[in-house]
Amino acid sequence: MIYILIFFAAHWYLSLFTQTFFHHRYAAHGMFTMSRFWEKFFHVFSFFAQGSSYLSPYAYGVMHRLHHAYADTEKDPHSPKYDKNLFTMMWRTRGIYKAIDTGQAKIEEKFTRNVPAWREFDRFAEHNLVRFLWVVFYVVLYYYFADRWWLYLLIPIHAVMGPFHGVIINWFAHKYGYRNFDVKDTSMNLMPVDIFMLGEGFHNNHHKYGGRPNFGNKWWEFDPVYPFIWLFDKLNIIQLKHKDPEDYMG
Repeated sequence: MIYILIFFAAHWYLSLFTQTFFHHRYAAHGMFTMSRFWEKFFHVFSFFAQGSSYLSPYAYGVMHRLHHAYADTEKDPHSPKYDKNLFTMMWRTRGIYKAIDTGQAKIEEKFTRNVPAWREFDRFAEHNLVRFLWVVFYVVLYYYFADRWWLYLLIPIHAVMGPFHGVIINWFAHKYGYRNFDVKDTSMNLMPVDIFMLGEGFHNNHHKYGGRPNFGNKWWEFDPVYPFIWLFDKLNIIQLKHKDPEDYMG
């Protein structure tokens, strides 16, 4: 059982790390820059970290920019305000994501500017056969190491890990929690200490300072990903865009 729990935790946090570091803070918000080599590296690393629920950094980045531009309006790709429940929100988000990913959606240039795009790799990583083989890998792993029947209930979460993380923030962090800032949408800080979602739960802070790489604001709001960003900047893996605090607004 211990091996399965370790694997689940590794998949949870590695998938979440790549989504918040590469897809969210880099692709969507451009909080820092990186060389083409490191951009390709994190593309590939995201594939192995996210597995069957690999998300295109391009489609994610564009869709997230739409979320910030139209938060809690009818144009928001995911808003509890316009969806009956979290499942209908997930389904609508899936449709918008697919339309962006396949080029069927007409997107203004300002939402696609400088979003990293490695479309050939995305086509491979998002192929149904590749996603299916990832799920087969999960099932085989559990067959050999799961010694409790209930552990198999974790396999569906592995299969949809990325969207599972997304719905926690996009649904619950717009309905529950506390607010540090009075912004024009319903964003909330989901929890005062966010180890569970690696800082993504500080959603109200993020909607106030959209380009700020540290999602924490109060002294107790520790963003677990920011130390990695600081370290990667010191190692010259990335280059932080140092700004005045007010420049991060919006």
